[in-house]
Amino acid sequence: MKKIFFLIGSTGLFLPVFSQQKTTAPKKPATTVSKPAAVKPAAPSATVLKSSLDSMSYAIGMLDGNFFKMQGITEVNAQLLGKGFDDILKNKALMSPEQADQLIRREMQKMTRKKIQPNITEGEKFLAENAKRKEVKTTASGLQYEVIKEGTGERPTAEQTIKIHYTGTLINGRKFDSSRDRGEPLVYPLNQMIKGWVEGVQLMPVGSRYLFYIPYSLGYGEQGSGESIPGGSALIFDIELIDIVKQ
Repeated sequence: MKKIFFLIGSTGLFLPVFSQQKTTAPKKPATTVSKPAAVKPAAPSATVLKSSLDSMSYAIGMLDGNFFKMQGITEVNAQLLGKGFDDILKNKALMSPEQADQLIRREMQKMTRKKIQPNITEGEKFLAENAKRKEVKTTASGLQYEVIKEGTGERPTAEQTIKIHYTGTLINGRKFDSSRDRGEPLVYPLNQMIKGWVEGVQLMPVGSRYLFYIPYSLGYGEQGSGESIPGGSALIFDIELIDIVKQ
């Protein structure tokens, strides 16, 4: 990725000239100091694409920059960025493409983690307080659930397809999805759902309705899901197990 550098010319400093003139008069004349003229800083020169090579080089930098900007990278060492690009063309890179890929992934994971840490902290605090309620049970994985209604049917296995109604909210109460609002239950293989559902729904006899409080690690993880579920979010699901769909 090649960086287009903008060169700014240096500005000269003009020193004032001090002049004194002796006279034969009995009094010493005052010293006259000339005022320096104001100096305007030079304006940065505009980028000029003089050839098809210039245009292609700029376009590569722009597209690569836009890609990584979308990944959350907003600051780079432009000099080393250009050198990395040049070293690849000259077959003298300081690391392999695989090492470079792993390094970038690690750094981006750090940036993502830093960005979503407030969501993780807020979720952990909520779940810690919620676990103190006597109605709430906590499994070894950290999944919390509360029985609203206990059914009498069989419990599904992870390999089965289930028929459920559900409503999903963030811990601040904001609803992000609901089969009830759509007026149609969800029919879906249980083992293709998030970890919190796979574990939790297997605890439910058919006819049950449970509230599940799901840590981010059992939900949509650090990446979240679209704009409605930010990364690192703990989730609350109100799930009613209507039936197990027999194949």
